[in-house]
Parts: sequence; structure tokens; C-alpha cells
Amino acid sequence: MKPQTAVHHRPVDLAREHGISPQTVRNYERDGVIPPAERAESGHRRYTGIHAGALRAYLALVAGHGYATAGDVMRAVAAGDLDTALRAVDRGHAQLLRDRETVDAVEAAARVLTAGPAPSLPDRALPIGAVAHRLGLRPATLRKWERAGILRPERDRATRQRVYRPADVRDAELAHLLRRGGYLLGHIATVVDQVRTAGGPEPLAASLASWRERLAARSRAMLTAAARLDDHLRALGH
Repeated sequence: MKPQTAVHHRPVDLAREHGISPQTVRNYERDGVIPPAERAESGHRRYTGIHAGALRAYLALVAGHGYATAGDVMRAVAAGDLDTALRAVDRGHAQLLRDRETVDAVEAAARVLTAGPAPSLPDRALPIGAVAHRLGLRPATLRKWERAGILRPERDRATRQRVYRPADVRDAELAHLLRRGGYLLGHIATVVDQVRTAGGPEPLAASLASWRERLAARSRAMLTAAARLDDHLRALGH
């Protein structure tokens, strides 16, 4: 397919389609995510259907992959490096799959964590030895979990000894439960971090549906981006 260049557009014409400003269109040209504009004798920019398609592809890629990846893809396309452009798109889809697998792991773990009664937590901070005794573990195991990013105990300012607040003890209890369930430390770190962010296992379980909805929206946006990019590549003759 030969590029369609007969119809010319002003920056405002391209901007109006996407609800952005003409200056934003000029900025995208400056940044190399749409091709350089032709210039009329007056010096004014003249965009073509190729520019309009590039802008559609770029903004769709932003919605699906984020600004950094979208910029990398479009600059690679402009340079004629199709392999680099498609590789960047592939990385985005691979990351989406990893995110889905993370949600699956967190959801399975959340079911484990909410199946039984919540542990009764201490009303004061505990030293590492007391937490280890409470769980029937060695202090070295808690230090290993800390290195894995699962636990984040504070340090006493005077003694520099680890101090486990009630929330830290809760995290240790959750980690112990998941470890007994056969979960790897990397997955446990992810789950405990999500529990910490959500404020507990129950709020986390309730948030999983919203998390899946966001992944589905991102997946659909990636599909749209792929279609817009394919249109642009066809217009360029690829």
C-alpha cells in the first residue's frame, strides 16, 4: 500500500481528533513519535495521512503500554527498525502475562489467608527472638525472609536491634502460613506486600476483582494499539 499524502492537515486538525492541543502535536513531532511535517511556502506545518495514522498509533500505544514504550516503538518505526519496534510491543504483552500470573498467585494465597481465623496480634513491638518463638522458627529464618523483601522490621535507635511492630508480626504470621502452603519466597513477598498495601487479607481479597478489571482494560487497550500500529505500518508499506 502506498502512503497517502495528498490530503494535508494542520496541527489543529490532528489535535482536534484526540482532544489535545496543537502544541502537543508539535511536541510529539519534536520528540520523534510522529514523522517530521512537510512545510508550506509560508513555513506552516502540513501533516498528511501518514502523520494522522502515526498519531493514532502513538496515542493508542500510550494507553496500552505507557509513554516510554509507545515512544520507543514509534521512534523505531520512524527509523525503519521494525524488529526493535515489535520487540518492545512483545515485551509489553509478556509483562501483562506476568501480571496476570501474579494476580492468580495472590488470589490463591488470599483464599488461604482468609480461610481461617485472623491471628491474635501483640499489643506492643517484639524483638526478633520473641517473634521467632511465637512462630516456632529460628531468628535466621526471619532474617532470610527480610532479605527476600517479605518482612520490614524497624531498628531500635539505641540498640539497632530489629523491632517487630504488630503489623510486622502479622506479616510474619502470613508469611509462615504461606510458606507452609508451599509458596516460594518471591511469591510470598508479592502477596505480603499486597496485603500490606490493602490493609489486610480481607481488603486484599475484595480488591482482586478490581485488579482483574484493570488488567482486562489494559489488555483491550493493547489490542487497540496493535490494530492502530498495524494500520500505520501498512500505510508505510510494511
